[in-house]
Amino acid sequence: MPDRVLADLLGRLATALAAGIDARRAWATAAGRVPRRWWPFRDAVAAGLAAGEPLAEALRRAGDAIPPLVTALIAVGEAGGRDAEAVRDVATVLERGIRTRRELRAALAGPAVRLVAALAAVVVLILVNGGITTLDGRPIDILGLGLSGRTGAIRFVAGVAAAVAVVALVAPVVSRSWRDHGLASALGGRIPILGPAVRAAEAAAWCRAAGLANHAGLDAGRLVALASSAAPGLRIDPVRIESRLRGGATLAEALAADGRLPRTVIEAVGVGELTGTTAETLERLSGRLEEEARAGFTAAVGAVGFLAWAAVAGLIALVVFRFASFYVGLLNDAMKPL
Repeated sequence: MPDRVLADLLGRLATALAAGIDARRAWATAAGRVPRRWWPFRDAVAAGLAAGEPLAEALRRAGDAIPPLVTALIAVGEAGGRDAEAVRDVATVLERGIRTRRELRAALAGPAVRLVAALAAVVVLILVNGGITTLDGRPIDILGLGLSGRTGAIRFVAGVAAAVAVVALVAPVVSRSWRDHGLASALGGRIPILGPAVRAAEAAAWCRAAGLANHAGLDAGRLVALASSAAPGLRIDPVRIESRLRGGATLAEALAADGRLPRTVIEAVGVGELTGTTAETLERLSGRLEEEARAGFTAAVGAVGFLAWAAVAGLIALVVFRFASFYVGLLNDAMKPL
């Protein structure tokens, strides 16, 4: 389900729950305006609620339509009787993500336009190249691509179209792999600038879920289990953490030994354990980490824009160099004795 649809749905649901309406009626009211294609999922959740299941459990009936982060955070809120607040928090997180993606798309528009302009310039140069010959009538390959004239331009456009088609076919697979924390997410986490932003986003989700769990009064073991389900990309093993806790380690020590969370999160957990303000500390930190992730994604888009500029500049430099070499060659040919 698109984040825009899901955020609107959860916002209406949170309002109904906060007004004291039971979950079954609140869902029926909130989900009445979802697009027709999502009605089967809406009805599956309604069936779960009618059977007496908690909201988070009923939402899992929707399968892939509802992201695991949503059900995990709502489950945490339900555990502490803060279901309306948890649903509202999830809607807020989704809305922030929507705004961030909108800004990133806007930032990518410039590099995309420059890339299209550069490709169009190449096509024009290929066409022009077809009409340029040496003094003795031999064709000249100014661009060094082995393409010239109308036939060369058609071949170049066909190659670009094929590349675009491949990207269009691969993009959904990569997107799903990223969303499911598969190979694409693992590789993305190793890319400079992008990797730290991805880890900050995961840590923010963990902190938000852990703060809700602490508010609910859950023990450290259940807190880690629920928070880790909200941030699967971190791959925290709750069983291993639970084992360390039983061995006498504090939560901060157990998490530090696991080595999956940033040091700032470990320090925040340690401070929270000492002062009894774990929930408040983690909720504040989650906001900072979300901003850090947003700044990182923006910087990654800026890097893409720089690469686009560099590609266009490199193309211009190549064309200038090839034209210069061409004219130098003409001059040398003209100076040769007959």
